[in-house]
Formats: sequence, C-alpha cells, structure tokens
Amino acid sequence: MFKMRGSSILCCLAASASVSATLATAAGNANSLAQFALQKVLQDGRDVFGEYTAASTSSSSSNASEPRFANWMAALPDSTLLSHVNIPGTHDQATWNYTQATQDFLRNATRCDGTTAYPAPVYRCQRESIAQALDKGIRFFDLRFAADPLGQRLVFWHSAALVSATASVGDVLYGVWDWLSRHGSETVLLSFQHEVGTVANATFDARVQGLMREALTGPAAEAFVWQGRGYVPTLAETRGKVVLVRRFDMDDDNDAGDGKGELPGLHMSPNKWNVNDTNGFALVFNETTNATAYIEDYYEPDVLGENSTVVSNIDAKMVAVKANLEKAASGEDPDSLFITFASAEHDSNIPPVVPETMALGNGTEVTPDGGVNHQLVSVLKGYRGKRLGVVVLDFFDEPEDLVALVLGDQV
Repeated sequence: MFKMRGSSILCCLAASASVSATLATAAGNANSLAQFALQKVLQDGRDVFGEYTAASTSSSSSNASEPRFANWMAALPDSTLLSHVNIPGTHDQATWNYTQATQDFLRNATRCDGTTAYPAPVYRCQRESIAQALDKGIRFFDLRFAADPLGQRLVFWHSAALVSATASVGDVLYGVWDWLSRHGSETVLLSFQHEVGTVANATFDARVQGLMREALTGPAAEAFVWQGRGYVPTLAETRGKVVLVRRFDMDDDNDAGDGKGELPGLHMSPNKWNVNDTNGFALVFNETTNATAYIEDYYEPDVLGENSTVVSNIDAKMVAVKANLEKAASGEDPDSLFITFASAEHDSNIPPVVPETMALGNGTEVTPDGGVNHQLVSVLKGYRGKRLGVVVLDFFDEPEDLVALVLGDQV
C-alpha cells in the first residue's frame, strides 16, 4: 500500500494553497482590471454623463441614503405597461456642460466649412448631468449623436455644437448601464437621433451606421438593452434595462411595417416625425399592430416672425403642450405611448429666445408668469392622477417640484 509521509502531505497542502492563492490573486487582478476599465470609460464620458458615485448598490426604494426618486419605479407593478407610466424626461441632456468656453476651445475642430455657430446659450438645454438626472427621477433622455469631425467615433452634438471632444456614445451607454446595475427596479428610455448640420457633408452613411450598430450590440448591450421590437413593453420586461427609442433609420431595416428593424426597441423613423408640427402628430411605429405614439414636438414658434416677444413664444408653446397633455389625460388610446416635448426655443428671433428663456422666462417683469416650466406646474396639478405619458423638459430642475408633479400619484 502506498504511504505518504507527513512532510510530503504538508508539501502537497502547501502547493495546493499556493495554487489557490495564485488563482485568487489572478481573479482579484481581473476584477480590479475590469473596474479600472470601467473607471476609464466613465472618466472619458464625464463631460456628458457626469460623475456618479453610488451611495449604495441597493435598488430598494426605502434606502434612506439614496436620492428621493432614484428608485421610484420600484413602487409600480411588474405588469405595468410603459405607456401607462408618467415618465419625466429631458431634451438634449448631453448639453448640460456646454459653455462658451467649450465652444471656443472646440471651434477649429467643429466647423470646417466657414459656418459660424450661435452663442453657447442657444445650444444649452440643461444644467445637471445625466447621472444627476437619473438620481432625480428622469427616465427618458433625448440624445443627439453624429460622427466626430474625423469620422472616427460617435459623439454628441446639438446642431453645430460639438458637446465634448472626449465623451463618446459608447462611454455614456456604459455610464447608464453602470447606473442600472445599481438600480435594478428602473427602466431608462434612451431616444437617439442622428444630428444633421454638424460638419460639412455629414451623412448617416454605412460607416456611421456601423459605429452605432457596434455601440448597441454585443454582450454588454444584450445584457442592458431590452431586445424586444415594435411594441410597448411592461416593466417586468425592462427593469434594469434601456429601452431604445430609435429616431434614425438603418439601411438594413426591413420593409414589413412591423417595427422590427435591425436594432431592438421602438423605431420612430425620422421620415414619420412631423418636424415642428403645431398640432402634434400620431406616429405609427408598427403598421401591423397599429402601435402608435402621439407626439408633440413644436420646438420653434417661427410662425410668430423674427420680432416676437418672449411671452408670445412661451404662450404659443404652452398651447401645444396643453393640447397633447389633455389628449393623454383623457384616456384616449389608453395603451398608446404619449410624448410631450415641453422644450422649445426661437433662435431666429431678434433677440433670440434661447432654451433657458423659453423654459424659465428671463427673470424680469417681462415674463411675470415665468417660462414653460413654471406654467406647467398648475397644468400638472390639474392632471394629478391622470395618465400623461413622457413629459420632456428643458432645465428640468426648476421649479424644484417639477419632476414630482410629473410623477404624480405614482410615488
């Protein structure tokens, strides 16, 4: 019979312990490397996503260390359709950090065809980051993308304004996915629109489409992007995930009319988006089932002419906003998605009515009732308990209770 001496046993145990320690060290190094890689991505995306330090990894809505609305969807039943939820949203969220200094710094990299950009306030629509907005309850983000001036990466633009030279679409997606990994009860709708008017002769060509395809596919995207197509899902299907609202067409999209194009999500083709419609419009994103979104996006009251007053611009916008909210609250088409853009500007006016002025007024007796945001307060209070759908805001943080009013009795 084979006998192992005590010293040999000890040697074997020591060797085994050494191997285990080596494997543990390797696993620890791999985990550390993954964390370093994520930190690098989040650092690159900071200009757009902002800085996010999790107070807790808990997704419990009762966690006292979390901001008030960080987990507000946790209170809703899994069976709830997204079209039945009142969802606070933001317009052109990527512009929160855009200043005149940013524009001046990027001037030579942005326009190569002699076009002169408007001053920075024309393009800035927010003053809090995506990370802050997520913690404060925003669950719909309007984001505008295009290739960078060299055509190498997808970055964020607002018309001629290049928002950041470092933050890519992929960087910001990882920021959202990281946030969702800590807030598993929540669903985030990301509306991506290909921005035109960026650099000379820019198009959404095969190369740019390929870059977007790469950003929205692969293992990470499959884990964090809802893979359904062409219908409004329930919270059970989308908790901890992004729902893509796709305002761009891919060459490989099919012609079946069933909304099941190349990429997942809700395909709201720009060919169906009625630009600057004063009355709102119905967008059928699945012709087979007649799945429809009712949208108000009257973003520039240019019918008022170039010498209109601030108040007349705010009033014109409020008429359009109230009409779409009234339709949503009436219960018409109860399972359809409603999206109301409360954001607007009138840049061609003299002087320009920039997004901040439209949303907040100009702080003088010229706008005694404030801007669109302030006037929304009484409207939202009147519809408390009603279905409103997605309400998309500029400068969402003012008045302070605006997000709470959109959420209403849900929380």
